[in-house]
Order: sequence, then structure tokens, then C-alpha cells
Amino acid sequence: MYQSLIDFFKDKSVLILGLGREGRATLAFLRRYYPDMHITIADKNPVKVEDDSVTLICGENYLDCINDFDIVMQSPGISLRDVKIKEGTTVTGEMDLFLRFVPCRKIGITGTKGKTTTTTLVYRMLQAGGVPSMIMGNIGTPVFESLDEIEGKVAVIEMSCHQLEFSHASPDVAIFTNAYPEHLDHYNGFEGYIGAKLNIIRYQSEENLFISNADQLLETVVGDLSFVRSRRVNVSRKAYENDAFFKKLTTLTEALPGEHQWQDIFFAATAVREFGVSDEAIEKAVSEFGGIEHRLEKFAVKNGISFYDDAIATIPNAVIGNVKALGNVGTLIIGGMDRGLDYSQFVVELMSAPIDNLICMPETGYNIADELEAKGCTLNIVRCETLEDAVAKSFELTAVGKACLLSPAAASYNRYRNFEEKGNAFKKMVQEY
Repeated sequence: MYQSLIDFFKDKSVLILGLGREGRATLAFLRRYYPDMHITIADKNPVKVEDDSVTLICGENYLDCINDFDIVMQSPGISLRDVKIKEGTTVTGEMDLFLRFVPCRKIGITGTKGKTTTTTLVYRMLQAGGVPSMIMGNIGTPVFESLDEIEGKVAVIEMSCHQLEFSHASPDVAIFTNAYPEHLDHYNGFEGYIGAKLNIIRYQSEENLFISNADQLLETVVGDLSFVRSRRVNVSRKAYENDAFFKKLTTLTEALPGEHQWQDIFFAATAVREFGVSDEAIEKAVSEFGGIEHRLEKFAVKNGISFYDDAIATIPNAVIGNVKALGNVGTLIIGGMDRGLDYSQFVVELMSAPIDNLICMPETGYNIADELEAKGCTLNIVRCETLEDAVAKSFELTAVGKACLLSPAAASYNRYRNFEEKGNAFKKMVQEY
């Protein structure tokens, strides 16, 4: 069913750039259909592969070999911002090839925040409506791992900017949740970041559907969208205030507090209606939705304090929205790796945020604390060097009946491998305190 995908690699020299889960899925695919192909793998870190027909290139200069190959299969997260690609070298990835060559209906979801929640909701609604479907992509399952099972099903795909960066095809239905500055270090700025994400709609046809956020029109962020050819539906919280069905959906689960998360419900419901999913099925999926791990996840009540893991909130906009959604945050824990984001508006919003205590961690947290103090902020600001110290302070400072929220407004890479590891560490420390 995907012979054209197999043929894409015929008689080509191939480099797998990065041997994470997606890189290993690519290797397994190539070895299955080209058992005698010599494959080269380049990775900054030492990797091990038990395959005599594989050459490994590891170390700081691993990118120097890129132009020696016909096809470069880039793993998400590896930045090529400073690499000049010569003519004749094709840089692509699993997402691009899946969109181009695998014949199934596809719903793609991207945006700075809300991707995972919206993707999960779309999948649950399709399942509730009896529509055969699979969930994959940035949510955890490489698309090449789903090739043998996708026939006759709808592919529900969370798409990161990294996966879309070298894509030259778009899904049948594209949801663009929102756009805020993120991953600026990877792209040398916002223009490159948003340009990668726009590939989700760049190659759509008139028969396709583009679901966008009417409360943050994409045009106001990126400018000209005249290249869009697909049918467009603007989804808006405000527009649905008088819609009885959509208003009912916001009352069906406690796992999605706050208007910014209601938007995710509306995105998903709009998409699945294209596949004939009934309102009853949509309601069932929302009512049974238990939330997403590390996204405003209430995981413990100890000493009368409700603890929330929101480690996935790596940009300021997500943090403020979740503080407002909870409404009873006694202590907010922020801080992480400095990637050059602009925190000036975040500082202004924190000045009047409905919280009692602000625990600030390196690197960005310390800088934000300095700015708040310089402005005469009346919040109780505490600097903590480690997450362990922050947890201890949260127990000491948070009033009974209020919430403690870990919502970093920054990436976790200065101390942890990713936000999942940071969130899990936070939950373990709280449980064991």
C-alpha cells in the first residue's frame, strides 16, 4: 500500500541523522525493504548498532558528512540552521514521507501549545464515533512504526515544528492551535520556527480543510497567508458562547479547566465532524477525557495543598492561562533553560497575577525575579537553586486549600532531558516529601 515510499530510497545513498526512536524506526524500515543497503548513521552522541552494513559517524562534527549522501533522514530536534545543503542532497524525514506517500486520510495538529490535548481529543472522538483511526507522530509513536496498521484508518498526527520543517506535503485536515515564540535557538529566530509550522497548510488543496484559531488569527502573527488554498474554518471561544452544544462540552470534564483548553475541544469537534462523528460521540469522548500527563495535571493533595504538574508549559503564555484557569494558585514554580524568549510581558502579567508566592529557579526564573523586584512587585519571591528546594518551600509557603503549580515558562534542558523528566521528578519529590 506504500510502494512509492519504498521506491523513494531505491538506488540512493542514505544518511540517518540522529538515532533516537524515529531514527531507529527509519533504520528498521530500510533494513526490512533493503536488507543489503549500506546505511550511514550520524549522531552527536555515541550510539551502537549491531549491523555490519551500517557505518557510524559520532561526535561534535557529525554534521560535516551531510552533503555526501543522496537522502538525509533528519530526526526531529537536530538543527541544520548553520549547515549549507548542496544541490543534489535531499533533506527529509519520516513525517514528510508519510504525508507524501502513504495513502490514508490524515488529520494533522500543530501549534505552539495545545497540540497533544487536541490530538488526543480528536483520536478519542473518532474512536467514540466508530471511525477506525490511529494516533501517532510527536505524541510518541513515529509514523513509520504505524505503516503496517494504517490501511483503511484515519491517521491522527501531532506534528511538531521539527517534524514539519522539511515537509513538502500537508494533511487532509490541518489544525493550527496557536503561535507564540518557541524554539528560537533551533531556527535562529521566530521566522524560521513559524515557517516550519506553516508547512502543515502550505501544500493543502482546495478539497482540504484548515481549522484555525479565530481568537488569535494566524495572519496577525505571520502576515500574508495568501498561499492558503484549502477551505478554512475559524474556531473561536467567543463565537461559541451562544452555541448550546459547544457550551455544554465545556462542562463535561474537570480535566480541561480554563477557556484556553476549551478551545482544544472546539478544534477537535470541528475536525471530527468532517468524518461524520455525531454530537453524541463527541460528548462521550469529552466526558471520559482524563487529561494529559504533565499538562495541568492534578496528581496529589498533601497537607491540604493541591499539587499540579504543568511541566509542559515551556512558554509564558501557557503559564498565565493556566494560573487563571485554576484560580486558586498559592505558589507558582517557574524557571528553566534560557532560550532567548522575551519575558517582558510575562513580568508585567506576573505583577498582578492571582498568586501569593513565586518560586524562581535558574536560569530564567532568577532573571524574572530580578526584574520583578526592580519593578517593586509585592509577590513573595523566593529563589531556589534546585527543584528539591522548590518542593520543600512550596510545602512551607502554600496556604491550606490552595494549589502549588509547577509551570516553568521555559525549557527543562538545563537540568533535565525534557519536560517529562522534570514533571516526573516533581511528582516524585512531592509524593515522597
